[in-house]
Amino acid sequence: MKLIMLGSGTSTGVPRVGGPDGMGDWGDCDPDEPRNRRTRVSILVENDEGKRLLIDTSSDCRAQLLANKIPSIDAVFWTHDHADHCHGIDDLRALRYGRGGPIPGFAASDTVRRLRQRFGYVFAGQDGYPTIISLDTLDRLRIVAGFGVGWCQMAHGPGETTGFRFECDGKSIAYATDFSAISDRMVDLFDGVDILVSDCLRRDPHPTHAHLEMAIELAERCSTERLVLSHLDKSMDYQTLVDEVPDFVTVGYDGLEMTA
Repeated sequence: MKLIMLGSGTSTGVPRVGGPDGMGDWGDCDPDEPRNRRTRVSILVENDEGKRLLIDTSSDCRAQLLANKIPSIDAVFWTHDHADHCHGIDDLRALRYGRGGPIPGFAASDTVRRLRQRFGYVFAGQDGYPTIISLDTLDRLRIVAGFGVGWCQMAHGPGETTGFRFECDGKSIAYATDFSAISDRMVDLFDGVDILVSDCLRRDPHPTHAHLEMAIELAERCSTERLVLSHLDKSMDYQTLVDEVPDFVTVGYDGLEMTA
Protein backbone atom coordinates (compact mmCIF):
# COMPACT_ATOMS: atom_id res chain seq x y z
CA MET A 1 0.00 0.00 0.00
CA LYS A 2 1.14 3.51 -0.80
CA LEU A 3 0.36 6.68 1.14
CA ILE A 4 0.38 9.97 -0.77
CA MET A 5 0.07 13.09 1.37
CA LEU A 6 -1.78 15.53 -0.85
CA GLY A 7 -1.89 18.31 1.74
CA SER A 8 -0.36 18.76 5.19
CA GLY A 9 -1.47 22.20 6.40
CA THR A 10 -4.13 23.79 8.55
CA SER A 11 -7.40 25.37 7.42
CA THR A 12 -5.48 28.49 6.38
CA GLY A 13 -2.51 26.67 4.90
CA VAL A 14 1.11 27.79 5.15
CA PRO A 15 1.83 30.56 4.45
CA ARG A 16 -1.35 32.23 5.57
CA VAL A 17 -2.82 34.85 3.28
CA GLY A 18 -1.61 38.35 4.24
CA GLY A 19 1.67 39.25 5.86
CA PRO A 20 3.25 42.70 5.88
CA ASP A 21 4.23 42.53 2.18
CA GLY A 22 1.21 40.55 0.99
CA MET A 23 3.46 37.55 0.30
CA GLY A 24 2.00 35.50 3.14
CA ASP A 25 2.55 34.96 6.84
CA TRP A 26 5.07 32.17 7.32
CA GLY A 27 5.23 32.42 11.12
CA ASP A 28 8.20 30.38 12.34
CA CYS A 29 8.46 28.44 9.05
CA ASP A 30 11.43 29.05 6.77
CA PRO A 31 10.00 30.28 3.44
CA ASP A 32 13.05 28.89 1.63
CA GLU A 33 12.21 25.34 2.72
CA PRO A 34 9.75 23.92 0.09
CA ARG A 35 8.31 21.44 2.58
CA ASN A 36 6.97 24.34 4.65
CA ARG A 37 4.55 25.32 1.86
CA ARG A 38 1.42 23.47 2.97
CA THR A 39 -1.97 23.12 1.35
CA ARG A 40 -5.06 21.95 3.25
CA VAL A 41 -4.96 18.39 4.60
CA SER A 42 -5.88 15.38 2.49
CA ILE A 43 -4.36 11.98 1.73
CA LEU A 44 -4.71 9.27 -0.88
CA VAL A 45 -4.03 5.55 -0.42
CA GLU A 46 -3.24 3.26 -3.33
CA ASN A 47 -2.75 -0.50 -3.66
CA ASP A 48 -0.62 -2.56 -6.04
CA GLU A 49 -3.51 -2.86 -8.49
CA GLY A 50 -3.70 0.91 -8.86
CA LYS A 51 -6.94 1.32 -6.91
CA ARG A 52 -7.08 4.66 -5.12
CA LEU A 53 -9.07 6.02 -2.17
CA LEU A 54 -9.19 9.78 -1.59
CA ILE A 55 -9.72 10.97 1.97
CA ASP A 56 -11.28 14.44 2.10
CA THR A 57 -11.79 16.89 -0.74
CA SER A 58 -9.74 19.77 0.56
CA SER A 59 -10.07 23.37 -0.56
CA ASP A 60 -6.94 22.73 -2.68
CA CYS A 61 -8.18 19.45 -4.19
CA ARG A 62 -7.70 20.29 -7.88
CA ALA A 63 -4.14 21.55 -7.43
CA GLN A 64 -3.27 18.55 -5.24
CA LEU A 65 -4.54 15.97 -7.74
CA LEU A 66 -2.64 17.66 -10.57
CA ALA A 67 0.56 18.05 -8.55
CA ASN A 68 0.55 14.35 -7.65
CA LYS A 69 -0.55 13.17 -11.13
CA ILE A 70 -3.68 11.39 -9.91
CA PRO A 71 -5.72 10.38 -13.00
CA SER A 72 -8.63 8.70 -11.22
CA ILE A 73 -10.01 7.59 -7.88
CA ASP A 74 -12.16 4.60 -6.95
CA ALA A 75 -13.87 6.09 -3.88
CA VAL A 76 -13.81 9.14 -1.64
CA PHE A 77 -14.16 9.37 2.15
CA TRP A 78 -14.81 12.39 4.34
CA THR A 79 -13.59 12.80 7.91
CA HIS A 80 -16.06 15.64 8.58
CA ASP A 81 -17.70 18.59 6.86
CA HIS A 82 -15.45 21.51 7.85
CA ALA A 83 -14.65 23.72 4.87
CA ASP A 84 -10.97 22.80 4.57
CA HIS A 85 -11.94 19.12 4.33
CA CYS A 86 -14.83 19.24 1.87
CA HIS A 87 -15.06 22.49 -0.10
CA GLY A 88 -13.00 21.09 -2.98
CA ILE A 89 -15.78 18.63 -3.75
CA ASP A 90 -16.57 20.24 -7.13
CA ASP A 91 -13.08 19.32 -8.32
CA LEU A 92 -14.19 15.67 -8.49
CA ARG A 93 -16.50 16.50 -11.40
CA ALA A 94 -13.67 15.98 -13.89
CA LEU A 95 -12.93 12.54 -12.40
CA ARG A 96 -16.55 11.57 -13.04
CA TYR A 97 -16.03 11.87 -16.80
CA GLY A 98 -15.72 8.50 -18.54
CA ARG A 99 -17.06 6.53 -15.59
CA GLY A 100 -20.06 4.27 -15.95
CA GLY A 101 -21.57 5.78 -12.81
CA PRO A 102 -20.94 8.14 -9.91
CA ILE A 103 -17.85 7.93 -7.72
CA PRO A 104 -18.67 6.06 -4.48
CA GLY A 105 -18.48 8.34 -1.46
CA PHE A 106 -18.69 7.55 2.26
CA ALA A 107 -18.87 9.39 5.59
CA ALA A 108 -20.41 9.09 9.04
CA SER A 109 -24.17 9.64 9.11
CA ASP A 110 -24.07 13.21 10.47
CA THR A 111 -21.44 14.19 7.92
CA VAL A 112 -23.53 12.63 5.15
CA ARG A 113 -26.52 14.68 6.23
CA ARG A 114 -24.60 17.95 6.27
CA LEU A 115 -22.86 17.27 2.95
CA ARG A 116 -26.24 16.58 1.31
CA GLN A 117 -27.59 19.86 2.67
CA ARG A 118 -24.65 21.86 1.36
CA PHE A 119 -23.85 20.08 -1.92
CA GLY A 120 -27.12 18.44 -2.94
CA TYR A 121 -26.43 18.88 -6.66
CA VAL A 122 -23.25 16.76 -6.35
CA PHE A 123 -25.19 13.77 -5.08
CA ALA A 124 -28.39 14.13 -7.10
CA GLY A 125 -27.38 15.77 -10.37
CA GLN A 126 -28.93 18.99 -11.63
CA ASP A 127 -30.14 20.56 -14.89
CA GLY A 128 -28.97 17.67 -17.03
CA TYR A 129 -25.65 17.23 -15.26
CA PRO A 130 -25.07 13.69 -13.94
CA THR A 131 -24.63 12.75 -10.32
CA ILE A 132 -20.94 13.10 -9.43
CA ILE A 133 -20.87 11.05 -6.23
CA SER A 134 -23.14 8.36 -4.80
CA LEU A 135 -23.02 9.14 -1.09
CA ASP A 136 -23.63 6.55 1.62
CA THR A 137 -22.97 6.15 5.32
CA LEU A 138 -20.19 4.02 6.76
CA ASP A 139 -22.55 1.86 8.80
CA ARG A 140 -22.44 -1.30 6.65
CA LEU A 141 -19.17 -0.65 4.84
CA ARG A 142 -16.40 -3.23 5.15
CA ILE A 143 -14.62 -3.39 1.77
CA VAL A 144 -14.19 -0.83 -1.04
CA ALA A 145 -12.10 -1.35 -4.20
CA GLY A 146 -10.17 -4.16 -2.53
CA PHE A 147 -9.42 -2.22 0.66
CA GLY A 148 -10.71 -3.27 4.05
CA VAL A 149 -12.12 -0.23 5.86
CA GLY A 150 -12.40 0.38 9.59
CA TRP A 151 -13.50 3.59 11.26
CA CYS A 152 -14.43 5.28 14.51
CA GLN A 153 -15.66 8.66 15.66
CA MET A 154 -13.20 10.95 17.41
CA ALA A 155 -13.66 14.07 19.54
CA HIS A 156 -13.00 17.31 17.65
CA GLY A 157 -13.62 19.86 20.37
CA PRO A 158 -17.43 19.99 20.78
CA GLY A 159 -17.93 18.11 17.51
CA GLU A 160 -16.75 14.86 15.98
CA THR A 161 -14.60 13.67 13.12
CA THR A 162 -14.00 10.21 11.69
CA GLY A 163 -10.75 8.28 11.92
CA PHE A 164 -10.05 5.60 9.30
CA ARG A 165 -7.99 2.45 8.93
CA PHE A 166 -7.41 1.02 5.45
CA GLU A 167 -6.00 -2.48 4.91
CA CYS A 168 -4.80 -4.37 1.83
CA ASP A 169 -2.52 -7.39 1.36
CA GLY A 170 -1.67 -7.53 5.05
CA LYS A 171 -0.62 -3.87 5.28
CA SER A 172 -2.42 -0.96 6.90
CA ILE A 173 -2.56 2.83 6.81
CA ALA A 174 -4.59 4.89 9.30
CA TYR A 175 -5.70 8.52 9.20
CA ALA A 176 -6.59 10.52 12.30
CA THR A 177 -6.99 14.21 11.65
CA ASP A 178 -8.74 16.96 13.62
CA PHE A 179 -9.03 15.16 16.96
CA SER A 180 -8.67 16.68 20.42
CA ALA A 181 -8.59 13.63 22.71
CA ILE A 182 -7.45 10.01 22.55
CA SER A 183 -10.16 7.42 23.14
CA ASP A 184 -10.02 3.66 23.70
CA ARG A 185 -11.87 3.20 20.41
CA MET A 186 -9.10 5.03 18.58
CA VAL A 187 -6.41 2.93 20.23
CA ASP A 188 -8.27 -0.26 19.32
CA LEU A 189 -8.81 0.82 15.70
CA PHE A 190 -5.22 1.93 15.10
CA ASP A 191 -3.55 -0.86 17.08
CA GLY A 192 -0.48 -2.20 15.24
CA VAL A 193 -1.07 -0.12 12.11
CA ASP A 194 1.93 0.14 9.77
CA ILE A 195 1.55 3.88 9.10
CA LEU A 196 -0.47 6.30 11.22
CA VAL A 197 -1.05 9.81 9.86
CA SER A 198 -1.98 12.05 12.78
CA ASP A 199 -3.24 15.53 13.45
CA CYS A 200 -0.43 17.68 14.93
CA LEU A 201 -1.40 21.33 14.82
CA ARG A 202 1.35 22.76 17.02
CA ARG A 203 3.43 22.07 20.14
CA ASP A 204 1.06 23.70 22.64
CA PRO A 205 -2.32 22.08 23.50
CA HIS A 206 -5.31 23.23 21.47
CA PRO A 207 -9.05 22.88 22.27
CA THR A 208 -9.98 21.15 18.99
CA HIS A 209 -6.75 19.64 17.63
CA ALA A 210 -3.97 17.31 18.68
CA HIS A 211 -0.61 18.81 19.58
CA LEU A 212 2.80 17.18 19.20
CA GLU A 213 2.82 15.38 22.55
CA MET A 214 -0.69 13.99 21.96
CA ALA A 215 0.17 12.72 18.47
CA ILE A 216 3.23 10.87 19.79
CA GLU A 217 1.20 9.47 22.71
CA LEU A 218 -1.39 8.08 20.29
CA ALA A 219 1.32 6.41 18.19
CA GLU A 220 2.95 4.86 21.26
CA ARG A 221 -0.35 3.57 22.62
CA CYS A 222 -1.16 2.03 19.23
CA SER A 223 2.33 0.55 18.75
CA THR A 224 2.48 1.88 15.21
CA GLU A 225 5.68 1.39 13.22
CA ARG A 226 5.60 4.84 11.66
CA LEU A 227 3.90 8.07 12.73
CA VAL A 228 3.42 10.81 10.13
CA LEU A 229 2.56 14.29 11.38
CA SER A 230 0.04 16.41 9.47
CA HIS A 231 -2.28 19.43 9.83
CA LEU A 232 0.78 21.49 10.76
CA ASP A 233 0.45 25.23 11.35
CA LYS A 234 2.90 28.07 10.75
CA SER A 235 4.67 27.49 14.08
CA MET A 236 5.90 24.07 12.90
CA ASP A 237 9.02 24.64 10.82
CA TYR A 238 9.84 21.45 8.90
CA GLN A 239 13.56 21.11 9.62
CA THR A 240 13.26 22.23 13.25
CA LEU A 241 10.59 19.59 13.79
CA VAL A 242 12.62 16.89 12.02
CA ASP A 243 15.49 17.56 14.42
CA GLU A 244 13.14 17.37 17.41
CA VAL A 245 11.00 14.26 16.94
CA PRO A 246 11.89 10.59 17.66
CA ASP A 247 13.22 8.37 14.88
CA PHE A 248 9.89 6.62 14.25
CA VAL A 249 8.21 9.95 13.44
CA THR A 250 8.07 11.43 9.94
CA VAL A 251 7.21 15.11 9.54
CA GLY A 252 4.64 15.20 6.78
CA TYR A 253 4.74 17.52 3.79
CA ASP A 254 2.79 18.01 0.59
CA GLY A 255 3.75 15.30 -1.91
CA LEU A 256 5.20 12.87 0.65
CA GLU A 257 4.95 9.24 -0.50
CA MET A 258 5.41 6.25 1.79
CA THR A 259 4.90 2.52 1.30
CA ALA A 260 3.55 0.22 3.98
